[in-house]
Amino acid sequence: MRDASFVAGDWGTSHLRLFLCDSDGLVLDSGHGPGAADAGGRFASIFESQLSPWQQRHGPLPAVLCGMVGSSIGWMQAPYVPCPALPEKITAACVALRGGGVHIVPGVSCRNRFGAPDFMRGEETQILGALSIAPGLRHGHHLLCLPGTHTKWVVLADGAVREFLTAPTGELFALLRDHSVLLRDHSVLLRDRAEAGAVTGGGAFAEGLAQFNEFPRAQLLHRLFECRARRLNSDLSPQATSAYLSGLLIASDIGGALPLLSAATGSRSVHLIGSPHLTQLYATGLASHDYTASRLDGATASLAGLLQVHRLLTPRPVMNAAH
Repeated sequence: MRDASFVAGDWGTSHLRLFLCDSDGLVLDSGHGPGAADAGGRFASIFESQLSPWQQRHGPLPAVLCGMVGSSIGWMQAPYVPCPALPEKITAACVALRGGGVHIVPGVSCRNRFGAPDFMRGEETQILGALSIAPGLRHGHHLLCLPGTHTKWVVLADGAVREFLTAPTGELFALLRDHSVLLRDHSVLLRDRAEAGAVTGGGAFAEGLAQFNEFPRAQLLHRLFECRARRLNSDLSPQATSAYLSGLLIASDIGGALPLLSAATGSRSVHLIGSPHLTQLYATGLASHDYTASRLDGATASLAGLLQVHRLLTPRPVMNAAH
Protein backbone atom coordinates (compact mmCIF):
# COMPACT_ATOMS: atom_id res chain seq x y z
CA MET A 1 0.00 0.00 0.00
CA ARG A 2 1.26 3.46 -0.87
CA ASP A 3 2.23 5.74 2.02
CA ALA A 4 0.02 8.71 2.89
CA SER A 5 1.82 12.04 2.47
CA PHE A 6 -0.70 14.84 3.03
CA VAL A 7 -4.36 15.80 3.16
CA ALA A 8 -5.91 17.95 0.42
CA GLY A 9 -9.16 19.75 1.19
CA ASP A 10 -11.70 21.81 -0.73
CA TRP A 11 -13.82 23.50 1.95
CA GLY A 12 -16.52 25.39 0.11
CA THR A 13 -19.64 27.18 1.25
CA SER A 14 -21.83 24.07 1.13
CA HIS A 15 -19.46 21.11 1.43
CA LEU A 16 -16.14 19.98 2.86
CA ARG A 17 -14.26 17.43 0.76
CA LEU A 18 -11.06 15.94 2.13
CA PHE A 19 -8.64 13.61 0.33
CA LEU A 20 -5.87 11.50 1.83
CA CYS A 21 -3.09 11.58 -0.77
CA ASP A 22 0.31 10.06 -1.37
CA SER A 23 3.30 12.12 -2.50
CA ASP A 24 2.16 11.92 -6.14
CA GLY A 25 -1.33 13.17 -5.36
CA LEU A 26 -2.98 9.77 -5.73
CA VAL A 27 -6.11 9.67 -3.57
CA LEU A 28 -5.95 6.88 -0.99
CA ASP A 29 -9.14 7.76 0.88
CA SER A 30 -11.70 10.56 1.09
CA GLY A 31 -14.14 12.13 3.52
CA HIS A 32 -16.72 14.87 3.61
CA GLY A 33 -18.39 17.20 6.06
CA PRO A 34 -20.40 20.42 6.42
CA GLY A 35 -19.50 23.48 4.42
CA ALA A 36 -18.17 26.76 5.74
CA ALA A 37 -21.67 28.25 5.98
CA ASP A 38 -22.72 25.54 8.47
CA ALA A 39 -19.42 25.11 10.31
CA GLY A 40 -19.76 28.24 12.45
CA GLY A 41 -17.00 28.25 15.04
CA ARG A 42 -16.50 24.48 14.74
CA PHE A 43 -13.87 24.40 12.00
CA ALA A 44 -11.15 22.95 14.22
CA SER A 45 -13.34 20.23 15.70
CA ILE A 46 -14.85 19.27 12.32
CA PHE A 47 -11.39 19.07 10.78
CA GLU A 48 -10.03 17.02 13.66
CA SER A 49 -12.91 14.56 13.58
CA GLN A 50 -12.35 13.98 9.86
CA LEU A 51 -8.58 13.53 10.18
CA SER A 52 -8.56 11.45 13.36
CA PRO A 53 -9.00 8.01 11.68
CA TRP A 54 -6.28 8.79 9.14
CA GLN A 55 -3.85 10.09 11.74
CA GLN A 56 -4.37 7.01 13.88
CA ARG A 57 -3.15 4.89 10.96
CA HIS A 58 -0.54 7.20 9.44
CA GLY A 59 0.52 9.62 12.16
CA PRO A 60 0.52 13.44 11.84
CA LEU A 61 -0.27 14.62 8.32
CA PRO A 62 0.13 18.11 6.82
CA ALA A 63 -2.97 19.54 5.16
CA VAL A 64 -3.60 22.10 2.42
CA LEU A 65 -7.09 23.62 2.21
CA CYS A 66 -8.69 25.92 -0.35
CA GLY A 67 -12.06 27.59 -0.81
CA MET A 68 -14.31 29.47 1.57
CA VAL A 69 -12.40 28.08 4.56
CA GLY A 70 -10.11 31.08 3.98
CA SER A 71 -12.92 33.65 3.70
CA SER A 72 -14.49 35.95 6.28
CA ILE A 73 -16.88 33.10 7.20
CA GLY A 74 -14.09 30.54 7.29
CA TRP A 75 -11.63 29.10 9.76
CA MET A 76 -9.04 31.83 9.22
CA GLN A 77 -9.21 34.65 6.70
CA ALA A 78 -6.49 34.31 4.08
CA PRO A 79 -5.47 37.41 2.12
CA TYR A 80 -6.20 38.13 -1.51
CA VAL A 81 -3.07 38.16 -3.68
CA PRO A 82 -3.22 41.04 -6.18
CA CYS A 83 -2.75 40.41 -9.88
CA PRO A 84 -0.46 39.59 -11.55
CA ALA A 85 -0.35 36.46 -9.39
CA LEU A 86 2.23 33.75 -10.09
CA PRO A 87 1.89 30.30 -8.46
CA GLU A 88 4.85 31.02 -6.20
CA LYS A 89 3.27 34.29 -5.08
CA ILE A 90 -0.01 32.54 -4.24
CA THR A 91 1.75 29.79 -2.31
CA ALA A 92 3.87 32.26 -0.36
CA ALA A 93 0.69 33.97 0.88
CA CYS A 94 -0.82 30.78 2.36
CA VAL A 95 -1.98 31.17 5.96
CA ALA A 96 -0.51 28.63 8.38
CA LEU A 97 -2.49 27.13 11.27
CA ARG A 98 -1.62 24.59 13.93
CA GLY A 99 2.09 25.30 13.89
CA GLY A 100 2.27 24.98 10.13
CA GLY A 101 0.45 21.66 10.02
CA VAL A 102 -2.43 23.23 8.06
CA HIS A 103 -2.12 25.78 5.25
CA ILE A 104 -5.01 27.72 3.71
CA VAL A 105 -4.63 28.90 0.11
CA PRO A 106 -5.32 32.63 -0.39
CA GLY A 107 -7.66 34.13 -2.97
CA VAL A 108 -6.71 36.46 -5.83
CA SER A 109 -7.88 40.03 -6.50
CA CYS A 110 -7.71 42.48 -9.39
CA ARG A 111 -9.24 45.57 -10.92
CA ASN A 112 -11.24 44.25 -13.84
CA ARG A 113 -11.80 45.78 -17.28
CA PHE A 114 -14.52 48.02 -15.84
CA GLY A 115 -12.18 49.44 -13.20
CA ALA A 116 -14.11 47.61 -10.48
CA PRO A 117 -12.63 45.39 -7.77
CA ASP A 118 -12.93 41.67 -8.45
CA PHE A 119 -12.12 38.61 -6.35
CA MET A 120 -11.81 34.84 -6.59
CA ARG A 121 -11.41 32.23 -3.88
CA GLY A 122 -11.05 28.56 -4.74
CA GLU A 123 -10.72 29.07 -8.49
CA GLU A 124 -7.06 30.06 -8.06
CA THR A 125 -6.32 26.52 -6.88
CA GLN A 126 -8.02 25.06 -9.97
CA ILE A 127 -5.86 27.36 -12.11
CA LEU A 128 -2.72 26.14 -10.33
CA GLY A 129 -3.86 22.60 -11.10
CA ALA A 130 -4.47 23.43 -14.75
CA LEU A 131 -0.93 24.82 -15.02
CA SER A 132 0.36 21.50 -13.69
CA ILE A 133 -1.84 19.28 -15.88
CA ALA A 134 -1.36 21.36 -19.05
CA PRO A 135 2.19 22.80 -18.92
CA GLY A 136 1.60 24.68 -22.16
CA LEU A 137 -0.48 27.17 -20.18
CA ARG A 138 2.69 28.36 -18.44
CA HIS A 139 3.88 30.09 -21.61
CA GLY A 140 2.18 32.79 -23.63
CA HIS A 141 -1.28 34.27 -23.15
CA HIS A 142 -4.38 32.13 -22.62
CA LEU A 143 -8.05 32.71 -21.85
CA LEU A 144 -9.60 30.49 -19.19
CA CYS A 145 -13.26 30.19 -18.23
CA LEU A 146 -14.33 28.58 -14.96
CA PRO A 147 -18.15 28.30 -15.19
CA GLY A 148 -20.21 27.99 -12.05
CA THR A 149 -22.27 29.98 -9.59
CA HIS A 150 -19.89 32.88 -10.17
CA THR A 151 -18.22 32.25 -13.52
CA LYS A 152 -14.62 33.48 -13.81
CA TRP A 153 -13.01 34.59 -17.06
CA VAL A 154 -9.24 34.66 -16.57
CA VAL A 155 -6.32 35.89 -18.65
CA LEU A 156 -3.09 33.99 -18.03
CA ALA A 157 0.23 35.56 -19.00
CA ASP A 158 3.23 33.21 -18.79
CA GLY A 159 1.60 31.26 -15.97
CA ALA A 160 0.45 34.29 -13.97
CA VAL A 161 -3.16 35.31 -13.39
CA ARG A 162 -2.98 38.73 -15.04
CA GLU A 163 -6.65 39.75 -14.80
CA PHE A 164 -10.11 38.26 -14.53
CA LEU A 165 -13.80 39.08 -14.71
CA THR A 166 -16.67 37.55 -12.72
CA ALA A 167 -20.21 36.92 -13.99
CA PRO A 168 -22.83 35.53 -11.53
CA THR A 169 -24.31 33.41 -14.31
CA GLY A 170 -25.13 30.34 -12.24
CA GLU A 171 -26.54 32.33 -9.36
CA LEU A 172 -28.81 34.35 -11.63
CA PHE A 173 -30.01 31.17 -13.32
CA ALA A 174 -30.88 29.56 -9.96
CA LEU A 175 -32.67 32.67 -8.71
CA LEU A 176 -34.79 33.03 -11.83
CA ARG A 177 -35.47 29.30 -12.06
CA ASP A 178 -36.54 28.85 -8.45
CA HIS A 179 -38.03 32.20 -7.47
CA SER A 180 -39.38 33.86 -10.59
CA VAL A 181 -42.67 33.56 -12.45
CA LEU A 182 -40.69 34.12 -15.65
CA LEU A 183 -40.24 30.36 -15.85
CA ARG A 184 -43.44 28.99 -14.35
CA ASP A 185 -46.40 30.04 -12.25
CA HIS A 186 -46.82 29.05 -8.63
CA SER A 187 -49.32 26.30 -9.41
CA VAL A 188 -46.67 24.25 -11.18
CA LEU A 189 -43.55 25.54 -9.39
CA LEU A 190 -42.97 22.55 -7.13
CA ARG A 191 -44.13 19.97 -9.65
CA ASP A 192 -41.77 21.16 -12.39
CA ARG A 193 -38.72 22.14 -10.35
CA ALA A 194 -37.06 18.73 -10.52
CA GLU A 195 -37.50 18.42 -14.27
CA ALA A 196 -36.61 22.03 -15.03
CA GLY A 197 -33.48 21.91 -12.88
CA ALA A 198 -31.76 19.48 -15.24
CA VAL A 199 -30.47 21.60 -18.12
CA THR A 200 -29.06 19.70 -21.05
CA GLY A 201 -27.41 20.86 -24.23
CA GLY A 202 -30.51 19.91 -26.21
CA GLY A 203 -32.95 21.82 -28.37
CA ALA A 204 -34.24 24.43 -25.91
CA PHE A 205 -30.72 25.32 -24.74
CA ALA A 206 -29.48 25.60 -28.33
CA GLU A 207 -32.50 27.75 -29.19
CA GLY A 208 -31.68 30.09 -26.29
CA LEU A 209 -28.11 30.44 -27.57
CA ALA A 210 -29.27 31.05 -31.14
CA GLN A 211 -31.94 33.59 -30.19
CA PHE A 212 -29.50 35.63 -28.11
CA ASN A 213 -26.76 35.49 -30.76
CA GLU A 214 -29.20 36.63 -33.46
CA PHE A 215 -29.45 39.99 -31.70
CA PRO A 216 -26.02 40.29 -30.01
CA ARG A 217 -26.40 43.99 -29.19
CA ALA A 218 -29.60 43.46 -27.24
CA GLN A 219 -29.38 43.79 -23.47
CA LEU A 220 -30.04 40.62 -21.50
CA LEU A 221 -32.68 42.51 -19.51
CA HIS A 222 -34.73 42.87 -22.68
CA ARG A 223 -34.63 39.13 -23.42
CA LEU A 224 -35.58 37.57 -20.09
CA PHE A 225 -39.35 38.05 -20.21
CA GLU A 226 -39.59 35.96 -23.36
CA CYS A 227 -38.96 32.89 -21.17
CA ARG A 228 -42.48 33.41 -19.84
CA ALA A 229 -43.90 34.71 -23.11
CA ARG A 230 -42.73 31.66 -25.05
CA ARG A 231 -44.45 29.45 -22.48
CA LEU A 232 -47.68 31.40 -22.73
CA ASN A 233 -47.46 31.16 -26.51
CA SER A 234 -46.78 27.38 -26.26
CA ASP A 235 -43.39 27.78 -27.94
CA LEU A 236 -41.78 26.09 -24.94
CA SER A 237 -42.91 23.48 -22.46
CA PRO A 238 -42.47 24.21 -18.74
CA GLN A 239 -39.66 21.68 -18.60
CA ALA A 240 -37.81 23.28 -21.54
CA THR A 241 -38.00 26.85 -20.27
CA SER A 242 -35.12 26.55 -17.83
CA ALA A 243 -32.89 25.17 -20.59
CA TYR A 244 -33.89 28.11 -22.79
CA LEU A 245 -33.06 30.51 -19.94
CA SER A 246 -29.69 28.81 -19.50
CA GLY A 247 -29.00 29.32 -23.20
CA LEU A 248 -29.79 33.03 -22.94
CA LEU A 249 -27.62 33.52 -19.85
CA ILE A 250 -24.62 31.57 -21.12
CA ALA A 251 -24.83 33.29 -24.52
CA SER A 252 -24.87 36.65 -22.74
CA ASP A 253 -21.93 35.64 -20.57
CA ILE A 254 -19.84 34.43 -23.50
CA GLY A 255 -20.88 37.28 -25.79
CA GLY A 256 -19.84 39.84 -23.18
CA ALA A 257 -16.54 38.26 -22.12
CA LEU A 258 -14.99 37.41 -25.49
CA PRO A 259 -14.82 40.97 -26.88
CA LEU A 260 -13.33 42.18 -23.59
CA LEU A 261 -10.67 39.55 -23.01
CA SER A 262 -9.97 37.34 -26.02
CA ALA A 263 -7.87 39.95 -27.83
CA ALA A 264 -5.30 39.71 -25.04
CA THR A 265 -4.55 36.11 -26.07
CA GLY A 266 -4.52 36.40 -29.86
CA SER A 267 -6.30 33.06 -30.06
CA ARG A 268 -9.76 31.73 -30.75
CA SER A 269 -9.57 29.07 -28.06
CA VAL A 270 -10.74 28.97 -24.45
CA HIS A 271 -9.69 26.58 -21.69
CA LEU A 272 -12.72 25.51 -19.65
CA ILE A 273 -12.34 24.29 -16.05
CA GLY A 274 -15.37 23.04 -14.14
CA SER A 275 -17.96 20.29 -13.91
CA PRO A 276 -18.28 18.19 -17.10
CA HIS A 277 -21.90 19.28 -17.43
CA LEU A 278 -21.20 23.03 -17.30
CA THR A 279 -18.07 22.92 -19.43
CA GLN A 280 -20.05 21.09 -22.14
CA LEU A 281 -22.70 23.83 -22.13
CA TYR A 282 -20.03 26.53 -22.39
CA ALA A 283 -18.17 24.61 -25.11
CA THR A 284 -21.40 24.56 -27.11
CA GLY A 285 -21.83 28.29 -26.57
CA LEU A 286 -18.23 29.02 -27.59
CA ALA A 287 -18.60 26.94 -30.75
CA SER A 288 -21.44 29.24 -31.83
CA HIS A 289 -18.77 32.01 -31.93
CA ASP A 290 -16.32 29.77 -33.82
CA TYR A 291 -14.14 29.31 -30.73
CA THR A 292 -12.62 25.97 -29.81
CA ALA A 293 -12.59 24.81 -26.21
CA SER A 294 -10.51 22.41 -24.17
CA ARG A 295 -12.19 20.98 -21.06
CA LEU A 296 -10.73 20.06 -17.68
CA ASP A 297 -12.71 18.63 -14.77
CA GLY A 298 -12.79 21.15 -11.92
CA ALA A 299 -12.39 18.61 -9.12
CA THR A 300 -9.35 17.11 -10.86
CA ALA A 301 -7.84 20.57 -11.32
CA SER A 302 -8.47 21.51 -7.68
CA LEU A 303 -6.76 18.38 -6.39
CA ALA A 304 -3.79 18.93 -8.72
CA GLY A 305 -3.54 22.52 -7.51
CA LEU A 306 -3.52 21.48 -3.85
CA LEU A 307 -0.76 19.00 -4.65
CA GLN A 308 1.32 21.77 -6.26
CA VAL A 309 0.87 24.02 -3.22
CA HIS A 310 1.88 21.16 -0.93
CA ARG A 311 5.02 20.54 -2.96
CA LEU A 312 5.98 24.20 -2.99
CA LEU A 313 5.45 24.41 0.78
CA THR A 314 7.40 21.25 1.56
CA PRO A 315 11.16 21.83 2.01
CA ARG A 316 13.24 19.62 -0.21
CA PRO A 317 15.72 17.34 1.55
CA VAL A 318 19.28 18.60 1.59
CA MET A 319 21.60 16.23 -0.25
CA ASN A 320 24.97 15.62 1.40
CA ALA A 321 27.89 16.31 -0.84
CA ALA A 322 30.01 13.29 -1.71
CA HIS A 323 33.46 13.13 -0.09
